[in-house]
Amino acid sequence: MKSRTARCIRTIALLALMMPVQLLTQNTQGVHHHYKLVDLGTFGGPSSYLAGSNGVTSPGAVNQVLNNHGTVVGWRDTSTIDPFDPNCFMNFSPDCFLALPFQWEKGVLTDLRVPPGGDASNAVWISDNGLIAGVSENGFVDPLRPGFPEFRAVLWERGEITELGTLGGNYSSALSVNKRGQVVGVAMNAILDPFDPLFATQPRAFLWQDGAMQDLGTLGGPEATALFVNERGQIAGFSLTNSTPNSGADICGTGVPTADPFLWEDGRMIDLGTLGGTCGLPFSLNNRGQVVGLSDLAQDSTSHPFLWYRGTMKDLGTLGGSFGIAQGINDAGEVVGGATNKSDQALLAFLWKDGVMTNLGTLKGDDCSQAFHINSKSQIVGISFPCANPVFPNFHGFLWESGVMTDLNAFVPPGSSLATWGDGDFINDRGDIAGVRVLPDGDLHAFLLLPCEEGEEGCRDSTEGTAADTESGSAAHTQPAETSQGRLTPETLAALRARFARRYHFFGLGATRD
Repeated sequence: MKSRTARCIRTIALLALMMPVQLLTQNTQGVHHHYKLVDLGTFGGPSSYLAGSNGVTSPGAVNQVLNNHGTVVGWRDTSTIDPFDPNCFMNFSPDCFLALPFQWEKGVLTDLRVPPGGDASNAVWISDNGLIAGVSENGFVDPLRPGFPEFRAVLWERGEITELGTLGGNYSSALSVNKRGQVVGVAMNAILDPFDPLFATQPRAFLWQDGAMQDLGTLGGPEATALFVNERGQIAGFSLTNSTPNSGADICGTGVPTADPFLWEDGRMIDLGTLGGTCGLPFSLNNRGQVVGLSDLAQDSTSHPFLWYRGTMKDLGTLGGSFGIAQGINDAGEVVGGATNKSDQALLAFLWKDGVMTNLGTLKGDDCSQAFHINSKSQIVGISFPCANPVFPNFHGFLWESGVMTDLNAFVPPGSSLATWGDGDFINDRGDIAGVRVLPDGDLHAFLLLPCEEGEEGCRDSTEGTAADTESGSAAHTQPAETSQGRLTPETLAALRARFARRYHFFGLGATRD
C-alpha cells in the first residue's frame, strides 16, 4: 500500500511544479501573522485530500475548496479497501481505500452523504452559500469497461444529495457550483470517442440547473469540459476545435486535435483562441468574466500565461525566460502564476498587476517557487522549493503578503506529526488557508490554518520560526529572487511543461491514468 502512496507523492511533486508561482521581494519588515493549525484527519484510513491536491481530481486550477465563511470540503480515506481495486482511481485515493466526502465548519466535521448504492464519493467545490459539487460512485459497473465503476456528478445542499445524471454515457463529474445553484462539469454521452480511450465515449461540458442537465456544445470537435462557473453564470472550460489530430505534440498531448479555452455566456460558446499554438487551457475565472491560463505559442515549442477579457487574449509574458503559466485571478484582475527567469534557470512565483509582472522570490535556501491562489486582499499562497530537487518533503507552503513571504511551517507546533509540508492550495478573503501536507510516514492529510489571537491555545506567531527551522536556523521570510541561482535543468522544465495539461486528463485530451 505504501508504495502507491509514494508514487502519489512523486506525482504531486511533479504536478505542483506544473503550477505557476508569484512573489514580491524586498521588504521583510512589519508583517507578522498568527495562525493555528487544524488537522482534518481521516475516516480511519491513511490520508485525506482536497481537490487539486493530488493532481487527479481537478482539471484546471485550484478549486474553491474553502469558502469565505471558513467552510472547507474534501474527502477522507476509510479503512476499507475499494472492491474495484486496482481500478479505483475515481475514489482519488492512491492506496485504493474507499473515501468519503466531508465538510468542516466552525470546528464541526460532517460526513457528507453518499448516493444509494455508492461506496465512495468526494467533494471538490463549495460556494459561498454552502452548495457543494462533487462526484460519487453509483454502485454500477461500466458495461463498456468491465471491472470499472460508474460514477455520477452530485450536488449537496443543506445535507441532501442530488445525483445530476449524464448525457447518455456512464460517467459525469461536477466541478464547480455558484450561489445560484448552477453546476458545471463534464458528462459522457453515448457516442464512441477515439480521442478518449479511458472513458470510451465523448466527454461534453454541461450546465445543470433547475433539475436539468444541458449539453453546452463544443467549438467544433467532439469533446468539451466545463471547469468554472462564476456568480454571473459565465462558464469557462476548454474544447476540441475539430476532429483532425495534430501531427506533433503540444501541452494537450500527442496526436490529438487542437484544443482552445472557451467562455460560455448567453447561450453561446465563445472561442478564446490561443497565443498561436494548438493548445490553450484555462486555469481560473473571476466574476468579471476574466479568464487566465496557459497557451502554447506558435510551433508549440513553449507556453506562456494569458489573460482573456472582452474579446482579447493578452500574453502576460515571463520573468525573462521562455515559459510561464497563469494560475489564479481575483476580482480586481490581479493574476498569479509561475514563470521562468533569464536562461530558464528557475521557475518563480509572480504577481501580475496593472500590466507589470513582479517576481515574488523564494523562501531562504530555495531557488524555485510557485503561487496557486490570490484572494481579494492580495494575499497569495503557494510553495517554495529547491530547483534541483523538486519533490516532497522539499516543498514549503508559503503565504505572501505586502512583500513578505512567510513559511507556513512557522505555524506548526514543535514536535507536531505534521512537520513536513505539502502545499498551501487556497486562501479565502478572511485569510484562512487550506492545503494538503505530507506526514513523516508518507500519508497525506488535509489541513486548515486559521487566523488567531496571540495567547489563544495553539496559536503561533510567524516570528517564532518553523518546526524545521528550530534546528536548521533558516529564516521563514522571503529572499530576493535575483540572488537565487536556479538549477532547473532543460529536462526538468520539459517534463513540467508536458505535465501541465495532465491535470486535464480527468476526461478527454488522451485521458490516461497516472
